[in-house]
Amino acid sequence: MDPETTDLPTPCTSSAAVVDRLRRSLSSCSQLIQTGVDFRKSEQSLSDLVLFLNSISDSFVREPENQDLENASFQILTEIRLFITSSSVDQQAVIDALSFELPKTAARFACVSPRCMEVAQSIVDCFTDKCSPRDMLSILCEAIGSPRDAFTVPSYFAPLLSGFPKVFVSIRRRQFEQVKAAVPVILNALKAIVLDSDDKDADLGDIFHKANCIADSMKAVCLELEGKDNEKLCALLGLFVLQITALASMGIEYRLAHSSPLVLKLSHFLQSCGLSYLGLIMGTDVEKLLGIAVGDGGDDLVGCFSDIWLGASILVIWGYKSNEVALAAGADLVALKDELQSSRIKRWHAVGMLKHVLLCLYLPLELKKDAINFLLSIMYAKLSQMPNDENEDYSTYMPTLCSALQAIQVVIMYATDVILRKNAFAAFKELLADCPTSLRFDILRALIKDGDSSSMIAVLLDCVREEVRLESSKSPPASKVSKAESEGSQGTIFWSSSALELVELVLRPPGGGPPSLPEHSDAVLSALNLYRFILIKESTGHLKQEKATIPGCFPGTAW
Repeated sequence: MDPETTDLPTPCTSSAAVVDRLRRSLSSCSQLIQTGVDFRKSEQSLSDLVLFLNSISDSFVREPENQDLENASFQILTEIRLFITSSSVDQQAVIDALSFELPKTAARFACVSPRCMEVAQSIVDCFTDKCSPRDMLSILCEAIGSPRDAFTVPSYFAPLLSGFPKVFVSIRRRQFEQVKAAVPVILNALKAIVLDSDDKDADLGDIFHKANCIADSMKAVCLELEGKDNEKLCALLGLFVLQITALASMGIEYRLAHSSPLVLKLSHFLQSCGLSYLGLIMGTDVEKLLGIAVGDGGDDLVGCFSDIWLGASILVIWGYKSNEVALAAGADLVALKDELQSSRIKRWHAVGMLKHVLLCLYLPLELKKDAINFLLSIMYAKLSQMPNDENEDYSTYMPTLCSALQAIQVVIMYATDVILRKNAFAAFKELLADCPTSLRFDILRALIKDGDSSSMIAVLLDCVREEVRLESSKSPPASKVSKAESEGSQGTIFWSSSALELVELVLRPPGGGPPSLPEHSDAVLSALNLYRFILIKESTGHLKQEKATIPGCFPGTAW
């Protein structure tokens, strides 16, 4: 082993000395690879070269403000680019051997400064031009899939991501399978970048620009394919766009302002992927894409698409925010809202999708405001189109509605914006009112039973009390009703006869014993007020039902 190539540089090493040493190391590697006499020695020479270069990039991590290291890094990258583009390096074996290590090494130096990133990207481009696209696809995937912790920053990934578009369009066989294998690696890296980066990291704009370029290249490949492969790759592109949309929208308001141009570009892909706003907001298009691109047994691929439901909802919300975005998607927002307002089932599907926006911790507040406003706009259904379906069985929709209402509850309880909380509560009541009576009661009971916030349970019981009030206001006092009319109206009293069960649920917890005080005092007080309200209404003759008690709570007290 040559000691000249194994002694590691120190931060004070001059740029000229480092570059001279790099030049000799590259020449030595090239000669050993070209001769092909001693494979083990050529491998060791390449390993020493990588170790030498990585030690320089590690020094920058330790001393990011060292200008001498920045200059050395730039000269190192320039020398590498000069070497691999030199006409003297005319044997493909040398380029192929270097391609397995130098793209990743160059990406590490890209973290040093913007000008270093520019040269690093040109190095990656050189390798994608000169090497087999199938080999480069594996090399790029390995490089972005296993960075060291110190290099999990946007500037490391940017040069590597720039290589995928050229590689995708250069592949000539089994295109769908090759792209399908790379997409999870790309998306997992992008998600790690978004969640780990600083909120005001300007490099994210460049990262998502490169993601959009990758989507463009996937679309270009789609145009070359026919039949099933075309259908599957278009579906994969649709899923990629949905995931990118979700990732690009995550962050504080600063990032939101920079997301609009990207979402506008991504919206242009929707029509070519066969996606519509109605299919996205109902979730049917998402399921269709998964069925085509993933099929059965694609758990590994599904994992990288964990945010596609969120992305589908966000695309529609962006269209609601911006006419320009809706136009790019080929969508008619007026027709969409009319469609949702006229169909209770479609409306419920949309509400179920919007919960992903409301529950995401990483989305800016502005998007949640828009989601609530959109929800309110579709809940104002036309009275002439409201179905008379109280006797229909809607129990299959109860999980969707409960989870959506729980998501709205989170906004009501934890949002810092007063107007948002107010609008969220209005949406909560509108969604409850949209449910048939029996389903509405079952939902309230489930929310009360599963609720862990005493204040929220108190709000739910207040909703029940309002239902009892509205019901009792429609019933005249018993003194003005004949006996025959009274007997005939017994079946119309629903809320007043069912509310006792909810009162008992609070005052007699399912786990046994009395309710815990003072932490549950809001819920207990609201339950007592509801019980008192029903007693008062019964005493005035507005509630016509059999006497009842809450066992173990108010012995001897009758309704």
